[in-house]
Amino acid sequence: MSNIAFQDYLSDIDVSVDGFREALWPLNKFIHDNPELAFKEYKAHEALARFMGSQNDWKVTTSAYGIETAWIASFDSGGPGPVVSFNAEFDALPNLGHACGHNLIATASLAAGLATAEVMKQHDLPGRVLIFGTPGEEGIGGGKIRLLEAGAYKGVDISLISHPGILNNSPRVRTTAFARIEVEYFGRAAHAANSPWLGVNALDALVVAYNAVSVLRQQTMSTDVIGMSITNGGAAPNIIHAYAAGVCVIRANTASRLKELQQKISACFRAGGEATGARVEIKITPGYLDHVPNRVLAASYTKYWNALPNVPDPPIPSGEQLTLVKASTDQGNISYAMPSVNASFAIPAGPLRGQPHSPEFERSSATKEAFERALRVSKALAGTAIDVLGTPGLLEVIKEQWERDMEAIGE
Repeated sequence: MSNIAFQDYLSDIDVSVDGFREALWPLNKFIHDNPELAFKEYKAHEALARFMGSQNDWKVTTSAYGIETAWIASFDSGGPGPVVSFNAEFDALPNLGHACGHNLIATASLAAGLATAEVMKQHDLPGRVLIFGTPGEEGIGGGKIRLLEAGAYKGVDISLISHPGILNNSPRVRTTAFARIEVEYFGRAAHAANSPWLGVNALDALVVAYNAVSVLRQQTMSTDVIGMSITNGGAAPNIIHAYAAGVCVIRANTASRLKELQQKISACFRAGGEATGARVEIKITPGYLDHVPNRVLAASYTKYWNALPNVPDPPIPSGEQLTLVKASTDQGNISYAMPSVNASFAIPAGPLRGQPHSPEFERSSATKEAFERALRVSKALAGTAIDVLGTPGLLEVIKEQWERDMEAIGE
């Protein structure tokens, strides 16, 4: 791309996003002030779908692919070309509202998608733009995974999204993979004073397993995270406990390392049953894969971010340095299916510098300053998409990098 073309795109994206500012601010506030839990985002679904349906040349599908609060907005230039997509999140946290700033994620993705379509029309760029309204990111079984499995992303070339925080500005974000492992022990009840030898103590099995997991921690990697709780600690203290249960949540830097950790935790659980004679049942619920950022897409994002005036702190790390985040997201699963960017952006922090999932961050995500930062992000995301649409051969380079990344992970 020539420097003249880049400057033209940058200017047109800037003007386009600024043109949506007044319409997006009340939508952003509405989502924030009406927090809804995963897959129950009825108000947000209606508001976002209605807003996109009011835009010229956009077609909207509500309750997409049988998911009640999922939606898809589509813009088609009419000519064959790359298919670029943006994911919009809008669910909230239990008791914390939008303490993860999903109102800002939705705002950034909507503004980026709208600006991309406007620039496509101005410069006669062929291709399609899709905005996926992806519910239920918080927890397990995220909306992106359900949409992916249902075939919603078939034919999509790239996926772009962002996430607010207070620490990083970076399009090269690597998140963790996580899974949930539940264990149940079934023993045999007996009176603890009269005939304890007749019982099989399920709680003892769970305690053995808990201690085994604790011992395992000394030989795990620094990037591994293991959290365990006892969800059922037996019955009355004067009996041998017939039933006990626990749950373990694990995180690791890669999906392959998560599998290794999962096997080790399962072995600890089986050891509890082996030591006591209790029957053990283990249930593994897959969580989210680690996010693998595409470096070529990230370079485009960085170029636009740095070209906009008043670059905020902290600066995007130089070179190809990755930004490691221990949180998890279902965008990670998308990154295993296609080239992806999950750009982290820092919003002004509160006095206590509360990070995501804190009451202070919930308040920070409602401010006009945070909204303005999300609009800056949208301009860099739109620029990334426009580079793909307007630069011959770039998509092939992006996909080659993605293939190399997937091969490296497999090894």
